[in-house]
Amino acid sequence: MNFHDLHELLRLESLRRIEGGTLSGSTLARQAGFRQAHISNFLNRKRALSLHGLDRVLAAQNLTVDQIMPLELSAAASASPVMESIEAIPVVSASTAMDVAVVRPEAVIETIHVSASRLQDNRSRLSPKYAKWQRFVAIRADEQQAAAMDPMIGAGAVVVLDRHYNSLAPYRAQQRSLYAVRCGPACLVLRFVEFDDGRLILRPLSASCPVQLLALGAEETPADYIVGRVCLVVSEL
Repeated sequence: MNFHDLHELLRLESLRRIEGGTLSGSTLARQAGFRQAHISNFLNRKRALSLHGLDRVLAAQNLTVDQIMPLELSAAASASPVMESIEAIPVVSASTAMDVAVVRPEAVIETIHVSASRLQDNRSRLSPKYAKWQRFVAIRADEQQAAAMDPMIGAGAVVVLDRHYNSLAPYRAQQRSLYAVRCGPACLVLRFVEFDDGRLILRPLSASCPVQLLALGAEETPADYIVGRVCLVVSEL
């Protein structure tokens, strides 16, 4: 049992209560002190809760970890507890995420800890030029990045990038992937991306932000602009 498993069990238990009529998304948001959009994204697998956020949902529903674990897992955990493997992800500036192959300690703004199994589940599809780049880095979404992807990403949210996925091939069928895209020497945007007629089409989630077109040079490919796929968003809840 790791953090990702626990997160999913809590999501399923919350949905079970909602479907049973004993809870609603708005009630859960109010009880736990979240915005309703955060809870909606959690329930629909669009955004992960932080460890602190997970604790708040458990407390709001008067739940313990043992209560949401399947009986066989609960018994096994009691008999032989297993230490979860955790991986440290450096939070860096946008320019570092775009241009630095291996992050040096002085470039690290802060560090977040993520279940290693959560990262290992990610499939790679990398451009050869990025083969030796450090795979996972994170940025904190600024107000402009967050405004374009509201309510999926809030200002200050930690956005984990998989820099070994620089392809526009769908990651999941019938589901758009969110990418970090280079739009200038020091400009990194978070957008859904399409490619047509030699141009990248950068689509925001918010209707208040315009669609952007990014023309590629004759020798350029989408991978020259795609920094990585957004594989995890952790809100400051």
